[in-house]
Amino acid sequence: MPTLRLLTNVEIAPESRSALLARASRTVADLLGKPESYVMVILEGGRDLLFAGTADPAAYLELKSLGLPESRTPEFSRALCGLLTETLAIPPERVYIEFTAPPRHLFGWNNATF
Repeated sequence: MPTLRLLTNVEIAPESRSALLARASRTVADLLGKPESYVMVILEGGRDLLFAGTADPAAYLELKSLGLPESRTPEFSRALCGLLTETLAIPPERVYIEFTAPPRHLFGWNNATF
């Protein structure tokens, strides 16, 4: 159930969206060591977003996963910021990332919870 939500004020061309989604999905699966078939990525480009008083390229990410290892969040931050720098030219200092490890009983799927 790893889920990555990526909100950015960068406009993402329609022809670039699927490649970015696929790369983000692979990145999350690799980072967490989980099958990509479990990964969901939500991409919201061209959003109204002001960071540090400017509308320069910026992003807010949420990475949720059952059992997300808190000790590895610096590694995850580097990888996700690197992804944004390479694909959307968003510098790491213009990115916030919220990491969450929800309790299994508070995350639903397939008519039940985990």
